[in-house]
Amino acid sequence: MALAFELRGQGPRLAMLHGFTQNRRCWGELVDDLATDHELVLFDAPGHGESQHDDADLWKSAQLLADIAGPAHYFGYSMGGRTLLHLALANPELVHSLTTVGATAGTDDPSDRSARMAADEEIALRLLSDGLADFLQGWKELPMFDDLTDEMWARSERLTNRPAGLAASLRMCGSGRQEPLWERLAQLSMPRQYLAGEHDQKFRALAERMASHSNRLPSETAAVATAPVISGSRHAAHLVNPVAVAQQIRRFTQP
Repeated sequence: MALAFELRGQGPRLAMLHGFTQNRRCWGELVDDLATDHELVLFDAPGHGESQHDDADLWKSAQLLADIAGPAHYFGYSMGGRTLLHLALANPELVHSLTTVGATAGTDDPSDRSARMAADEEIALRLLSDGLADFLQGWKELPMFDDLTDEMWARSERLTNRPAGLAASLRMCGSGRQEPLWERLAQLSMPRQYLAGEHDQKFRALAERMASHSNRLPSETAAVATAPVISGSRHAAHLVNPVAVAQQIRRFTQP
């Protein structure tokens, strides 16, 4: 079964991929804004929403998206942003521009990656044992999400996910499973920006590092990568300040 997706709006094509426990209906006000002048391709990531492909790792997930969206601008949040880094590396000819928010190019230290995989396995087991409703309540209480209102959180939409699919996503696409991509970022030449929330210190540092690695081998054909900060927000900056994020995306899609 192909990935579930829907199209909205008209204009330059913008493919969008959400974060863990979300789906294509969890973008809040951002999609209403962008749909006024873009053709949006809104995906359910593997293991989320109506998509299957519970066996898809980050590389396979990226290829599944690329096969559907084709040439487009790409925007991804957190897990979605990490997936799109893989897509841009595997299919650079399809990526007109790349914007991520709250993403990383991976964890360098092998022992740290192993610890992260073990932690993700514990989370997956807890999700399967506690059930989706209780798990989501605990997930929402993480400090990185404490600036989200109930409307931004989109609980009813998240409850349409399958526990087994989310557990598989953690096991296949969790940050511990991601191979470090830092040394490959300079291969990308399309316009790139790595967004982070003003109060998301961890991912602000990661965004700045991604931009630095991306610009390490400057050339006349490569666009300069940037790391804009989205004011007044934490990890889910696109939900808290959708206007600012839409403005950043339009820097590339409608210059």
